[in-house]
Amino acid sequence: MYESIDKNVNRSVTFLKEELDIFHSLLEHKAVPKKTLLLQDGEICNFEGYIIKGCTRTYYIDENGFEVILQFGIEDWWLGDVASFHEQKPSKLFIETIEDTELFVFSPQTKEELLFRVPKFERVFRLLIQRNLAATQNRLFKSISQPAQERYLEFIEKYPSIPQRVPQHYIASYLGISPEFLSKIRGKIAKK
Repeated sequence: MYESIDKNVNRSVTFLKEELDIFHSLLEHKAVPKKTLLLQDGEICNFEGYIIKGCTRTYYIDENGFEVILQFGIEDWWLGDVASFHEQKPSKLFIETIEDTELFVFSPQTKEELLFRVPKFERVFRLLIQRNLAATQNRLFKSISQPAQERYLEFIEKYPSIPQRVPQHYIASYLGISPEFLSKIRGKIAKK
């Protein structure tokens, strides 16, 4: 049950069995049906989660009422609203399951207890945040500097399983283009 999450945290730090036992004791397992909102705009994010199985999307609603997808989450990924979770302030995000999803989650209290009892986890979570920030900056840069077709090709190369798991209009939203324009891009690629 803990094999994938143990492998995930052991990428950064090597843990003793006793330390992993403490880690496991603080994790809460959740099974969530598809189309469930784990977080809504205005709520305080009270969890950080690790996806065991399933697919999620993190998005906000812009001033015109359109959903703008910021991130997809699949197996072996972490999710949550970092700012809301750590500052205990209302989120501006929605997190929704696209598929039936299984998660391990921490509350702010259980995460703090983990960091107190096994300080090596500070490094794990710091590195996760650093990687997330680098990926976010890279995505922002590419959304400004790359044509849509290049962004799409890079997306399917980097995340090959996601296009089979999510509707095309979600991918269009993630790329910042209309579903119709994405269809044209896919048509051009298919002709090549």
